[in-house]
Amino acid sequence: MRSRIRLSFSPDSDDIFMFWALLEGKVDTEGLTFVADRADTETLNTRAEATQASTARAAVSDATCEANVGADGGADVIAVSVAQYARVAGDHLLLPHGMSVGRGYGPVVVAREECSLASLRGKRIGVPGLRTTAYLVLRLLLDEFEPVVVPIAPYAKAFEALRTGAVEASLLIHEGRLFYEREGTKKVIDIGEAWRDLTGGLPLPLGGNAIRRDLGPELIAKVSRVCRSSIRWALENKDEVARALLAAETRADVGLDSGSLDRYLTMYANADTLDAPADVRQALNELFSRGRSANLIPAGVRVELAP
Repeated sequence: MRSRIRLSFSPDSDDIFMFWALLEGKVDTEGLTFVADRADTETLNTRAEATQASTARAAVSDATCEANVGADGGADVIAVSVAQYARVAGDHLLLPHGMSVGRGYGPVVVAREECSLASLRGKRIGVPGLRTTAYLVLRLLLDEFEPVVVPIAPYAKAFEALRTGAVEASLLIHEGRLFYEREGTKKVIDIGEAWRDLTGGLPLPLGGNAIRRDLGPELIAKVSRVCRSSIRWALENKDEVARALLAAETRADVGLDSGSLDRYLTMYANADTLDAPADVRQALNELFSRGRSANLIPAGVRVELAP
């Protein structure tokens, strides 16, 4: 059985929060060695889609795994948008922990002036990527608009596109959704709130960690246990992890401080992250069902969770 596991996740605070204890040697890794790289959400989504399960890739020797992390899309565990999981489910299971879930909140659509979502029909809206869950849900809420992909990083690009008139509105995800007011923009809609109203109270699962099926049941179960242990340790030692994240933060444009980081982690690194409860699992199926009905995700795909 392989002992080196390759992780790929985003620079966002909730992602590193989940894996910090594991990578810093705070939990028992059951003999596994984890190596990691980080990339923005849409890059990870694209990378996961490029991954092809194969016996040859599964047989890559431990000696070369670390050098190859992220180089060919071959991460064993990769953070993806829940919407994108629909496109990679053939090669991956979704871990039942590590999800970013919004309960009555989520990504926000902002504009320069106050307006309604309906008024944006047919208009240009900046989106962080066409594979993101935020984009999928916005399409479910507003069936006709022109998406303009604005890179997630740096976050300032989304606001710059608004100021220059390149777009009429911008869809903000991750920490960027915390700071729209300081940028002088107005909230049009919180899609997590809108999703809750649309579905009779369901939370919105935004992102999760996909694990390659070709690792096999035994290794999948072991990796899953270690990752869950890392999340549990981080939740039980939140202050220590938060201090470490702030000290290591390199994204100057995000402008996180202890208060905003605590707010963000409270939103997206919590009990739902440790283990997806029944309503989150229901929401996953609901999102896929609505996405299929709107021809926004492939037909016949269902959510399959790892142990």
